[in-house]
Amino acid sequence: MGGSRDKDIVMVESQLKRKIDNFNKVSCRCVHGFPAVIESLPVRNGRPFPTLYWLTCPFLRKAISTLESQGWIRYFEETLKRDSAFRSRHLRANREVSHRRSLLFTGSYDEYLSKLGTGGIRDLMTVKCLHLHVADFLSGVDNPIGETVVGALNKLWCENGDCGHELV
Repeated sequence: MGGSRDKDIVMVESQLKRKIDNFNKVSCRCVHGFPAVIESLPVRNGRPFPTLYWLTCPFLRKAISTLESQGWIRYFEETLKRDSAFRSRHLRANREVSHRRSLLFTGSYDEYLSKLGTGGIRDLMTVKCLHLHVADFLSGVDNPIGETVVGALNKLWCENGDCGHELV
């Protein structure tokens, strides 16, 4: 499945099982050519939407949810407290996401959005969810949490592109 915008939107809505209304583009595709991460517009229905990169791949979402249930969020919050190099990379990643988001929108929410990290996080020493960080990393942000999670997964992609078979 290649890059047609309309096909991408249909696929993403199928993956997420809901309509999307602030799709900008696909920022990462899986090995099967399907959207894995999308870039979202920072304003949706006239309100700020600070999540720039959204993980859509059902296989990855499930695998990452398993890691979250095993306490990985707590692990990363502790790592941010004790490892200054990891913390510095994490803070740079949040600044990079904020900068990229600012390039997509100018308007009344600029100041508000500029103060938020990935996924709208205000306190950058907390980890909201691992999906956000993986989405950032797969979209080219040097996100140490996303990189660590991707490295810990047994498989990054599903075997046969299950999410797209009925749509192709």
